[in-house]
Amino acid sequence: MLRNVIYVLVLAAFAATSALASPIPSANAHRRAQTPLTAHPKPIRPSEHPAVRHETGPRPKAANHNSSHPTPRHPARKSGHPAASRRRQPHFTRNAEVASLHVPVREESVSLRSQRFVMPAPLRGSLESLTRQNDMAEAEGLERILDEDDLNDRITQKLLVPVPVSGALAINQNLPENHRYCRPWTANFLSDLASAHAARFHKPIDVSSAVRTVEYQKQLILTNGNAAAAEGDVVSPHLTGSTIDIVKQGMNKQELGWMRAWLLRLQLAAQIDVEEEFRQACFHITVYKSYAPPPPEPIRKTRRRRPAASAVQIASHGR
Repeated sequence: MLRNVIYVLVLAAFAATSALASPIPSANAHRRAQTPLTAHPKPIRPSEHPAVRHETGPRPKAANHNSSHPTPRHPARKSGHPAASRRRQPHFTRNAEVASLHVPVREESVSLRSQRFVMPAPLRGSLESLTRQNDMAEAEGLERILDEDDLNDRITQKLLVPVPVSGALAINQNLPENHRYCRPWTANFLSDLASAHAARFHKPIDVSSAVRTVEYQKQLILTNGNAAAAEGDVVSPHLTGSTIDIVKQGMNKQELGWMRAWLLRLQLAAQIDVEEEFRQACFHITVYKSYAPPPPEPIRKTRRRRPAASAVQIASHGR
């Protein structure tokens, strides 16, 4: 009996020594080592992805959902070829890439729209401008109209013509009938200005004052502190019939800017002189014999927006 126990202990010691010398992995550990990982990879942020950062290489193909072989969810095996890394791009990076390409286009279009309209500076009058208007009247041989009889005589001789009232041009109805006249070249100027303004804004312009007499100007000075002198070296050019006033009241910013730009071109060409008044809110305009119709405004072509380049075009041609 004692001998059997000793044999058992010796065999047990021998078995323990063999196990420590050559360990055998368990079945479960071996199974875990051979089983592939099925967990999804950690999502890559668009800013860290090589395709978005460098924007090179073709656009990854979208998964075919109708295919009988669905796209495996486990990560692809590592490969040293750069094309393999591009094929492993997550699908959401394409949307982030296209969105990042569209943002600068929208910001540029907004900045262009905000800079489209620039308001010209006011055409303020000065003593120098009023003196020049008197000098030009004397150089052109225009006399000052003294009274109502002198005015009617010039109308009869057709030295003055009616202000060309039309659907594009209105005149102050409070003016006497014989005070709704002006010089022929001034009438041509009004017709051209009214036609161009109506074609652009589809509304008429208003003339508040035209020809005046010395007698009328003296009475106007008593009620209007902004009126020029009636006698002396420098007087109101309305006394020659070549000057008219156009009302600014009711004009929006686009109309006001257009009027300033249109009148400034002619003033720089020495065909008119403009004094923009603010107390009476009008354009005081003296037209000279040298006036000629300005060239028509160029037709503005609508600028077509170029579509934003796709990710494939940028990848193939570069930035």
